[in-house]
Amino acid sequence: MRNNWSIKSKMLTKRLAVLSMSALMVSVLAACGGSSNPPTAEDAGQYEVTPGDPFSAYKDEVTVTMGRVTTANPKLPAGDTYENNAYTRLVKESFNAQIKDQFEANGEDYSRQVSLAIASGELPDMMRVDSKDELKELVDNDLIEDLTEVYKQYATDNIKQIYDSYDGRALDNATIDGRLMGLPATSLDSAPTMVWVRQDWLDVLGIKLDADGDGAIKLEDVEKTAEEFLKKDPGQTGKPVGIPFVNTLNTTDYNGSAYTMLGVASTEGAYPQYWMKGEDGSIVYGSTTEETKQMLGVMADWFKRGIIDPQFGTRTFDDITALYTNGQSGIAFGPWHIPDWGLSSVKQMDKHAKFTAYTLEDADGKVNVAHANPSGQFIVVRKGYEHPELAIKIINLFYDKLANDKDVATTMPEAAKYLESGVDGSTRPFNIEVNSATSLLDDYSDVVRGIKGEIGLDQVRTTESKNNIGSIQTYLKDQDTDDLTAWSKYHSRMNGVGLIDKLTQEGKFNWMTPAFSGTTPSMKQTWANLTKMEQESFIKIITGAEPLDYFETFVSNWKKQGGDQVIQEIEAETTSQK
Repeated sequence: MRNNWSIKSKMLTKRLAVLSMSALMVSVLAACGGSSNPPTAEDAGQYEVTPGDPFSAYKDEVTVTMGRVTTANPKLPAGDTYENNAYTRLVKESFNAQIKDQFEANGEDYSRQVSLAIASGELPDMMRVDSKDELKELVDNDLIEDLTEVYKQYATDNIKQIYDSYDGRALDNATIDGRLMGLPATSLDSAPTMVWVRQDWLDVLGIKLDADGDGAIKLEDVEKTAEEFLKKDPGQTGKPVGIPFVNTLNTTDYNGSAYTMLGVASTEGAYPQYWMKGEDGSIVYGSTTEETKQMLGVMADWFKRGIIDPQFGTRTFDDITALYTNGQSGIAFGPWHIPDWGLSSVKQMDKHAKFTAYTLEDADGKVNVAHANPSGQFIVVRKGYEHPELAIKIINLFYDKLANDKDVATTMPEAAKYLESGVDGSTRPFNIEVNSATSLLDDYSDVVRGIKGEIGLDQVRTTESKNNIGSIQTYLKDQDTDDLTAWSKYHSRMNGVGLIDKLTQEGKFNWMTPAFSGTTPSMKQTWANLTKMEQESFIKIITGAEPLDYFETFVSNWKKQGGDQVIQEIEAETTSQK
């Protein structure tokens, strides 16, 4: 049974004004007249079979409502859904806890659902929020549980070690006024943006990329390859298309992005959308630097020569993916894991499709890349939910027990089958990752040694790596296999992560540490417009609607319309933290 908690009318008014939901506000305010103290961890313990145990079940069935972040192609077996699948059933079997989805959505739709939930005060018992700003807003309005004590009591040693591997930065991001107010997702360094090229097309056309085998190529190598693909149409569609890019162009997340120009920018030492420190120590916005202007000059030249998709700026993300699936384009910019969820659709349509990953190096032979923000997403628990410790238990179950169980096929057979068949991780109750700072390369080391027979499967650290070894061995035995999971795991792990490992060992990366990764007060009012201005200005420059020198006009307007104020606020915040 839910308790009602007092919700501050000030916040509701603001939110509802934005969302034009005055009628909803009236009903919510009427419903929120009382308040009570939240249950303590000790109180919650009395409902458990083994009070205080990290994996203890509840004596009586409990229900937990959730906001779920979905994906377009989760690869769920027929009949399974986000609300009722192997992972949600595992929660029921493990804890006697029944998951009910209060809402399911993806992308901007999910953000709107979260805003609506906050505005109405009708939060699900647990949900993911995607910014520190939202976390702060929930705390300011007393809408979520303080998880400090239940984390100390219920988190397993492994989970605590994972968070500690970020030297405190991950938990610090979720800590407000000394209290842990959310469970952070972790984001390890998994850059750079790679250039994925159809290897089967290179072979057919006799093109030899990366002759020295160091994994890094030049911009002119990409240009020549794209021109050859356009001229000779190896996909035999009769309508080849240049390299497609999303109209947002850039992002502050190398790992979660695809079809951006971050790889091109890296060759110029540009970091668009990142906050950096200038040579004099002042805060600089990466999208306004001379290096970014040079990057736009390269892109404009590519567009003029047809190297870039002529419909750049108008295609949706799905439209772009379709260009690869249809065989119209064979060069894609994306992260190491894009074969798992994007390029695998190419394999579905073309049995012989193969990709090779490269990085773009600068004039000095270095690969420029920015460190990731260790955490920008958080699982929060509704204030008043009777079992806040259940959030910790779910983290324990999926990111410790399931991840590390050496005999998962026996102990959790349904979940094991999901892992083997490549069902998307978004179908877990929490669509986040909780991994140690070194886990990507640690897992790669396990996979390589496992394939070579240097270690047995019982020595492989994680269940996922154990399954990946099997899938990759399947691919290596038959590279034309119809096993889509085998194909994608080989490409993402051996090609993608293997390249990151190689570049790391050879000291090829030139890392930049961002000076700031949060939000400031004025950004709430101005950032959407500033971002839109940036996007539109960049598209105009690239497509030739405006000359390259229009970049100076963009920078001037950006500063006048709020950019300078944001910089002042960031400088004040970073100075106060010293």
